[in-house]
Amino acid sequence: MTAISSFETVAEAAVAQLGASALRTLADRIGAGWPDPATLQAVPIPGFADTARAMLAAQHAAGIPAGEAVAYLRGLAAGHAQQVAAVQVESVWSGPGTHQVPIRATAQVLVELVGEATRELLLMTYSAKPYTPLVRALTAATARGVAITIVVETLLGAGNALGGAEPAAAFATIPGVQLWHWPVGQRTEDGAKMHAKIAVADRRVLLVSSANLTQSGIARNIEAGLLIRGGTAPQRAGEHIAELTANKTLVRLRTGM
Repeated sequence: MTAISSFETVAEAAVAQLGASALRTLADRIGAGWPDPATLQAVPIPGFADTARAMLAAQHAAGIPAGEAVAYLRGLAAGHAQQVAAVQVESVWSGPGTHQVPIRATAQVLVELVGEATRELLLMTYSAKPYTPLVRALTAATARGVAITIVVETLLGAGNALGGAEPAAAFATIPGVQLWHWPVGQRTEDGAKMHAKIAVADRRVLLVSSANLTQSGIARNIEAGLLIRGGTAPQRAGEHIAELTANKTLVRLRTGM
């Protein structure tokens, strides 16, 4: 990788991390000739200083003049802002439909979301039971190299609210899946539950639903959700889950639970 391509790679990571507004501020400071230490403090948000430091180091290493760096960063910020603005949101439903109002079914949307993932899938569910179309889709995803992380509630965590097999057992036949949970000892309030139900594909597509990953939740109950394509919501959801695992709020589930 050349120094210039390295600068471009760092810049793309910077706009994804900081957003268009903060990147424009960074570009303005570079263009105005601010000293590096002052530039690092230009925007008081977490991660700005580290990202700006990497950006400045890449610019200096590539020998890119300030004017060229500013033009590139501002163009990148404008493109990112336009992409973020192109958000598609549609409602998703489980249960009975109507002829008068066309709807997208949760089962169909979830399987399609899994099917279009190319790098990463993140799922969270309170309850889970084997649902054949989803198991097949997840198995196919692992076969094409998609990294799958599933966060589930446990019987211990649910107290008396869940019965039968552990929710994690619904994914026991899928090779390579990483299962995570929120240990009871990590919960600051008595009775707190891991109650989120979401799916994220490649941090580009986000399904937020009331439906658990069960036959009842996906296909039989009346459940509602939103499918979001584009914008920052899918990326932020993925980042939040990643941070919860990194800071050990969520931990890997022991095999056999």
